[in-house]
Amino acid sequence: MITGKENKANIISAIPGKNAKKIVARDNKVLATTTKLAPVTVKNAKGAVFEDVDGNVFLDFTSGVGVVNTGHCHPLVVKAVQKQAAEVMHFAGTDFYYDVQVSLAEKINDIIPINDKVKIYFGNSGTEAVEAAIKLVRWSTKRKLFLSFMGAFHGRTMGSLSLTASKSLHQKNYFPSMPGVFHVPYPNPYRNPFGIDGYEDPQALTNATLDFMEYMFEKYVPPEEVGAIFFESVQGEGGYIVPPKDFAQKLKKMTEEHGILLVDDEIQAGFGRTGKMFAIQHWNTEPDIVTIAKGMGSGMPIGACVFRAKYDFDTDGAHSTTFGGNLVACAASLATINVIEKEHLLDNAVKMGSHLGKRLGEFKETYQQIGDARGVGLMQATEFVYGGKKPAKDLRDKIIKNAYRKGLLILPCGISAIRYIPPLIINREQLDHGLDILEGAIRESL
Repeated sequence: MITGKENKANIISAIPGKNAKKIVARDNKVLATTTKLAPVTVKNAKGAVFEDVDGNVFLDFTSGVGVVNTGHCHPLVVKAVQKQAAEVMHFAGTDFYYDVQVSLAEKINDIIPINDKVKIYFGNSGTEAVEAAIKLVRWSTKRKLFLSFMGAFHGRTMGSLSLTASKSLHQKNYFPSMPGVFHVPYPNPYRNPFGIDGYEDPQALTNATLDFMEYMFEKYVPPEEVGAIFFESVQGEGGYIVPPKDFAQKLKKMTEEHGILLVDDEIQAGFGRTGKMFAIQHWNTEPDIVTIAKGMGSGMPIGACVFRAKYDFDTDGAHSTTFGGNLVACAASLATINVIEKEHLLDNAVKMGSHLGKRLGEFKETYQQIGDARGVGLMQATEFVYGGKKPAKDLRDKIIKNAYRKGLLILPCGISAIRYIPPLIINREQLDHGLDILEGAIRESL
């Protein structure tokens, strides 16, 4: 049984083991094909570790895909969930009223990086938050066009899918998605179409990106018809890409010049992941709208679109939901924010992130197949390549497989990168143990 004090992985059977194989077989018969990565079948979890159904103990460097930032089953979050579930679990907050939803909205108002009165629309996921932002922009500005970035991931429902551009697979067989979206290059320091080394000359990369956008405005996208630009302060699914430091500020200046709203997608980077409550705070930039989810509820399904109050829907029923802002999820979110603040998890993300970055940098110097090591806080990645910058996707996938067989769960991102997103409560011993397993998996895969 996992207690939460374990610092080491302990693999006692093949992966998958006897019991896991049975569950995998049953799963394949009844569940839709999605994004299954590994035959890892969790039984219980605490903190930064989990146990599978065969008694194997793993270190979790995925945080449930950036969800359990406070660690698995944090006792204060569990207590809040249990208390609320015993009182009332659902009573539609879009039609009626209850305190916990208002309290969460007030708390988000306090922490969101918008120096203005804001309002919040609650949904159940990141993609719902983005869909709400799309509708809000069209409703309030009466503009119908949008810009998004190559490498972006904003969701998989048809509106958010039109903004997503991290893998062509996401778009395959789904045309037409929502019309009116144009994609531009993201200022990726390692890979960009301008041929600029963004680490050597970040300002040139920022300028090239913005010049490209202005060129689009001049030639075929009338800026006066663009309602919003959607961007990720740190790109997530697209590869954990950290833009040049001046990019967000200059992008905001451009949007203001054209009367365009700036939508900051913090669905993966928010709630302490980068060492700030929200990643855009690294760039001292105020967006007009922020979309949040994932780490917001420590595992309970909740998301939100946070926006300047002046853009609110001015008619009842212009947008609504049944389950959004569920009482139990709101209670979990309030507890999550409280844990992040009271247990100083932002400080731990900075401290552990610094050590993580140092060790990943050492791996880059040691193994020529690592072309890039990048990230902020506990949102970091290494990109695997062959000869220059040729993506080594097969090598990346082999490393992930060898890692989980040794007791470390990690995830891919981008073309050929691995992302490292352990819970923000991770300690130095756990982090080093996981990185030692990772290095062993790299060596075994070469």
